[in-house]
Amino acid sequence: MSQQYYSVEQVAELLDLHVRTVRGYVRDGKLKATRIGKQYRIRREDLEAFTGTEAPAPVRRTRHAEASVIVQIDAISRETTDRLSTLLMAATAHHRQDGENLRIQTAYDEERASLKVVILGGLGNSAELLQTISSLVEDGD
Repeated sequence: MSQQYYSVEQVAELLDLHVRTVRGYVRDGKLKATRIGKQYRIRREDLEAFTGTEAPAPVRRTRHAEASVIVQIDAISRETTDRLSTLLMAATAHHRQDGENLRIQTAYDEERASLKVVILGGLGNSAELLQTISSLVEDGD
């Protein structure tokens, strides 16, 4: 079985301590750690010996990216806005890749005949929704 190591930040989060406190324990020799370059790594066994309890497996964080987009459409009627909003809401409900969240909100300014569409979600879903908006707007009234 391979060794499991924690970063100082992971140990601080697990023990609900400040990172500096954990580094202090390491420097004082209270918590055994190995220095790799400029960073410390703490073996699971050493963390368990320090706390006297079983340590959870280190959490591996995965990279994640999201988009926040505001689309403004000018010279649009209330009726067209209603149709477009309905289509976008339907598209939002059906176009979800890989469990990505996708939220959409619309705001229409009657006085300016302007629609703002706010999109929050994963990059792939946001790109698909932008393509849908582009197609619908190019088709016109």
